[in-house]
Amino acid sequence: MDIKRSTKSTANMLINFLTFEAVKTIAEQLEETDRLKALWFNQFSTRERLQNGELYIKDLFEVHQEMAFRVMTVREHLANEILDFLPEMTRTGIQQSNMQLRRQHFEKIMSVQASEGYAECENLEPSSETNLEVPLEVADSNIDSVVEGDRAST
Repeated sequence: MDIKRSTKSTANMLINFLTFEAVKTIAEQLEETDRLKALWFNQFSTRERLQNGELYIKDLFEVHQEMAFRVMTVREHLANEILDFLPEMTRTGIQQSNMQLRRQHFEKIMSVQASEGYAECENLEPSSETNLEVPLEVADSNIDSVVEGDRAST
């Protein structure tokens, strides 16, 4: 496992996601303040490479420098607000998710095994080997011999 590569990939994915969140935030703000600019921004954002935050901002610089700086500022603000809590929330979230998935899996396994066991019990037919009935006379004589043996040993 290459931890360095995984860490870099996770950081890039997070940067792209924070760029996306910044664009969403700005789009919502523009809807309230400048509908014409909001329409342009939404069209640009859907048309351009929003999956790659760096390319998106580079392309935005080419057509609207002020908006590019705004996206970078909001993205940085989101990172500062979110990243302090992210490690612990991620660890806790994964632990809780794993526990719940394991529990659901074990419950599923146990219910399947229980239903299979129940089906096997239903299919059993009584035979002479499984007949647990003992004639009453035999049981009584066995009890008497056990009681007699107990009295003799005392």
